[in-house]
Amino acid sequence: MGIEPIESLIFAIQSNPGTYALLLGSGISRAANIPTGWEITEDLIQRLAVLKKEKCEPDPETWYCEKFGKEPDYSKLLEELAKTKTERQQLLRSYFEPNSANNEGDKRPTKAHKAIASLVAKGFIKVIITTNFDRLLENALDELGVKPTVISTPDQINGALPLTQNKSCQILKINGDYQDNRIRNTPSELEEYPVEFNKMLDQIFDEYGLIVCGWSAEWDTALCDALSRVKTRRFTTCWAIRGELKEQASKLIGLRDAQKIEIKDADTFFQEIADGVDAIEKYSKPHPLSTELAVANMKRYLSKSEYDIQFGDLVDETVNKIVEAISGEDFNVKPKNLEDPTTRVRKYEALCSTLLSMAPIGAFYARKEEHWHIWQKALMRMSLKDNFSYSIELENYLKALLFYILGLGAVAGEKLYFLNRLFTTNIHRNIRGNILAIEYLPPLSPLNEHLKGISLYVDDGVSDRETSLNDHFYKILRQYVKQIIPDDRSYEYTFNKLEVLIALSFRHNDTNSPNYAPPGRFIYQKEQEKQILDEIRYSLNNYENDSPFVTSRIFGKTDVECIHVLAEFEKIVSEIRESWHIF
Repeated sequence: MGIEPIESLIFAIQSNPGTYALLLGSGISRAANIPTGWEITEDLIQRLAVLKKEKCEPDPETWYCEKFGKEPDYSKLLEELAKTKTERQQLLRSYFEPNSANNEGDKRPTKAHKAIASLVAKGFIKVIITTNFDRLLENALDELGVKPTVISTPDQINGALPLTQNKSCQILKINGDYQDNRIRNTPSELEEYPVEFNKMLDQIFDEYGLIVCGWSAEWDTALCDALSRVKTRRFTTCWAIRGELKEQASKLIGLRDAQKIEIKDADTFFQEIADGVDAIEKYSKPHPLSTELAVANMKRYLSKSEYDIQFGDLVDETVNKIVEAISGEDFNVKPKNLEDPTTRVRKYEALCSTLLSMAPIGAFYARKEEHWHIWQKALMRMSLKDNFSYSIELENYLKALLFYILGLGAVAGEKLYFLNRLFTTNIHRNIRGNILAIEYLPPLSPLNEHLKGISLYVDDGVSDRETSLNDHFYKILRQYVKQIIPDDRSYEYTFNKLEVLIALSFRHNDTNSPNYAPPGRFIYQKEQEKQILDEIRYSLNNYENDSPFVTSRIFGKTDVECIHVLAEFEKIVSEIRESWHIF
């Protein structure tokens, strides 16, 4: 037997993330007992006939035409039966939303919706066209923490990001949304689309491959026209077929030179695609979880205590994959690898991208000791090795990155208790014993001579200042905290506040360097440093020992001790500025 069409499609999706769009019809939602627009229209007519104490069967449409002298129009019928927008939404909810009278699977995302959501979360699908009015796909995406851009009216297109710039997913509900009574349902409404919709459809059908499922092509005249008029074929069109094809679908398959795929049902089809893509990913990548799905799962696990075990397993698995990769031949520096040190730094950063995306979210939402311990264990686990075929300075670099990104999440989420636990985590140094993270991991710590060499390898044009590695951290970590710190000014303040707290904690905990605290980028930003110190002083002066800076014990156990450390810090910073000629 040769390669099956669905196997070719799976390989195409996995090797070309984001290049295939979906065209979904009512067949996707059939298993959830979601009616089509026409079925809703017929049901409304039947209800109207009952109200008038007449029989409309077996042909509700004919009865309506004879009774009212016009074709049934979904929008107009709905407006006549329910006068206000709220009344219309309430009327429609019974068709599209679950209630206690529904069976368990009714009006809820199907296996197909969930499989599609998984592909979206992992970045394999970014554009979806659907003729359906329901929100089952949006609900399935929401369960994974994915917020798509949903377009159901022409004005929404004007305000949306271009398709190529949208990092999440765009859903074009071409016939409308059930919560908006302007949906297209009747033959006349489906004959022509607004200019904005046609323009967007032309772009999708020209630039993306297409996977069609659950759509008969029997009623949507304007959509059929859009498929027919785009002649380019950059990627394959795949048409999932269940049962006998309608005439219009057969015509479109011929025009698009589409690959036909026989399927049992939509659930089985999309689940097979999702499983197949996952299988190839596990084979071809060092760690199986995509960044998007890992972060989405982590958010879900943090929401309830019952998921604590899953949360711990997720973090452990991600860290273990990093440790295994670093210990393998790809990162072996004995014999010396031919790649330059800068390339090696970039490889380490790429290897940790999933963990660095998870960490700030995890710190921001950390609610209790169990969550803190999981991240402390992750930081300690990054320190343990079974062999010596790795670079000490690069390993310390990874620990410092994790240390900083967790710190950013904790400062942004005002989790000072967790921040102190992070600072006082014991870091293993092989034969040299353990040391506190706050003494060892800051870029300008006097106790970590290995980390200093990394600044020579960064070579990203950030700065040639004494704080070049701090500046590098500031630059590369920005991408990982945009969910919790969306604007750049807040990010700069949060980063500088973290480094001020690092310096204060170092001064409080370190006994080997009594006249030193590791400076950060704040050393060049006197005004923002003053703003941060004023914030801390205000808390200490007004709340004294009840100040969160005291209760968290970051740099003192009493307000008096904290104020003393602040004075020491200012003296040290002043001396550093003078020696570095910063005025």
